[in-house]
Amino acid sequence: MRTLTPIQRRRLANFRKNRRGFWSLWLFLALFGLSLVAELIANDRPLIVSYHGELYFPVVQSLPEETFGGFLPSETDYRDNFIREEIEGNGWMLWAPIRFSYQTINYDLDVPSPAPPSRENWLGTDDQGRDVAARVIYGFRISVLFGLILTLLSCVVGVAVGAMQGFYGGKVDLVGQRFIEVWSGLPVLYLLIILSGIVQPNFWWLLGIMLLFSWMGLVDVVRAEFLRARNFEYVRAARALGLSNRKIMFRHILPNAMVATLTFLPFILTGAITGLTSLDFLGFGLPAGSPSLGELIAQGKDNLHAPWLGISAFVSLAIMLTLLVFVGEAVRDAFDPRKS
Repeated sequence: MRTLTPIQRRRLANFRKNRRGFWSLWLFLALFGLSLVAELIANDRPLIVSYHGELYFPVVQSLPEETFGGFLPSETDYRDNFIREEIEGNGWMLWAPIRFSYQTINYDLDVPSPAPPSRENWLGTDDQGRDVAARVIYGFRISVLFGLILTLLSCVVGVAVGAMQGFYGGKVDLVGQRFIEVWSGLPVLYLLIILSGIVQPNFWWLLGIMLLFSWMGLVDVVRAEFLRARNFEYVRAARALGLSNRKIMFRHILPNAMVATLTFLPFILTGAITGLTSLDFLGFGLPAGSPSLGELIAQGKDNLHAPWLGISAFVSLAIMLTLLVFVGEAVRDAFDPRKS
């Protein structure tokens, strides 16, 4: 097992010393881990069904009604009274804590939608009768996954562009800087709205569209590190030994440049999440019906008489972004050379 170097041990100690960021990381990982198994927490299908002595797992199986004494070959609706009574009369069902998925409509409400919080719907329902708690859990997952993928891809593109500009300099750096100045001057939000209106938006389309603009945040940091390090003695020695430019860039200079880059990643992640939320709020984000915190905020704006909609979305986003900002501060302290 590889042991940590003294510098790595110092950085880890600095990160742990920031108690707020340290515990925020663990809390965020716990919430994200729970959202990854959202199907086990909020689902309109039972986790396990025992029927006539046979075990079924509807959470991962698609079973026809005929399996449970029904008459249709279509997928079983486990919330149907006939199916529920048939299964409970000949076995049992183990449900998730929340018996709704993000798209399940509760047709048994006693009041018009949006319904207030109740024992059945912990955070109430939205204006279409869908459970808000389930949509918050699934929306949290899709927001974080979108932000993580976009941050990773932005890091790869931004680091590659900044490394080439800083290492080669000259015309490469001049042309690259002029292009970035023009590209960064474009009205990003308007372009995202226009592009989202041209194509049918989905998770991957939005990811590609936002990647067109999100990579520029890291270019200046990486470029500055490469411009500073390309004339250091160890780089000249590597050139004298005949190492290729690619090996010098990625084996010798990049590890030093990544120190400054890593401190920006939590803040890039928060920007990606808020960007997706903004598009969903404006109606140019994920397809209709997708679990989205931005769409839930829009419903809260349109239904001021149902404050649980806006409050649920606001609290979810506030907790998520606050934890990420605290983690970012701890990472910044960890890589700060002034902290011993």
